[in-house]
Amino acid sequence: MVDTYSNFGTRAFHLTEADHLMVSNAVSAAEHNSDGEIVTIVADHSDTYNDIAIAWATIVAFFALAAMTLFPAFFQGLIDWALGGWHPPLTANEYLTIVVIAVSLKWLAMRLLLNWIPLRLALTPKRIRNARVRARATDLFRVGAEARTRAKTAVLVYLSMREHRAEIIADAAISQLVAAEKWGDAMIVLINNVRAGSPGKGMAEAVEQVGLLLTEHFPRSSDDTNELPDRLIEL
Repeated sequence: MVDTYSNFGTRAFHLTEADHLMVSNAVSAAEHNSDGEIVTIVADHSDTYNDIAIAWATIVAFFALAAMTLFPAFFQGLIDWALGGWHPPLTANEYLTIVVIAVSLKWLAMRLLLNWIPLRLALTPKRIRNARVRARATDLFRVGAEARTRAKTAVLVYLSMREHRAEIIADAAISQLVAAEKWGDAMIVLINNVRAGSPGKGMAEAVEQVGLLLTEHFPRSSDDTNELPDRLIEL
């Protein structure tokens, strides 16, 4: 199995019915002269990143607690101001209760804020986004394409919109003959078109480039059949 991937910018686009038809027709045409099977998938995102949201909320809460510990007089003053100054001195238990409530509210506020997916993705390290897109693409390939063709000649072209990533993953027989860098032309046309706001055209042209490689290494046999759906899958 081989895969290539690339960043294509910060904009996300939605596919139309015309895009679906364009990509499906491109798959049919690309497979016409080859034993290869091409699967195309476009996903809105590859992961929920809930663990990242929880981690950031916990970090914010920790720093809030650390600040209260390092500057107790300042926060005591804030509490006095909030209570109007007309109250007896707080006991240790009362102060601890207020601190726990304040830290909990900090955690909850940050967690709710990170329900906004663009912010959650922005706060997710790039290497984590890249790894999860790759993992998602690999999982989809294993379930939907790997070893499901007679000659193990399936290729997945995967686009993850919110992470701005693309992946090409090939089955065993293909990866033995086609080096990862050979998918470069397919990735270039895909990336350039997505950046220009035409993801459907990008997928279609990438499929065309993949088809050229498959035709070169796996020309169509007389008994070849269409083993996987040609339609574009949108998740």
